[in-house]
Amino acid sequence: MSRTEFEGLVAQALDSIPADLTRLMSNVVVVVEDQAPDDDPDLLGLYSGIPLTERDGGYAGFLPDQVTIFMVPILAMCASRDDVVEEVRITVVHEIAHHFGIDDARLEELGYE
Repeated sequence: MSRTEFEGLVAQALDSIPADLTRLMSNVVVVVEDQAPDDDPDLLGLYSGIPLTERDGGYAGFLPDQVTIFMVPILAMCASRDDVVEEVRITVVHEIAHHFGIDDARLEELGYE
């Protein structure tokens, strides 16, 4: 799968998030990287930033939060294009949930491991 096609799947996954939620997203950017970090090569996605639930009146002047989706590990774990579409959707939703302050334990309860 090409990088362009993969990025399109990430965009589709973002578009699948209900508008009521995306309107609440603030100061966050979503990017695609080829490789996960060397210390965690199987990592599918990563959220870096300050979740909305931890921001207070003094939150200003910060760089955007970042959701990174790692293409190579996702492609490596998937057997078909349909698997890639589903894994990208799950990974995007999982990382965006962190932006909203939802932790891994709760995501696991909801089926977004």
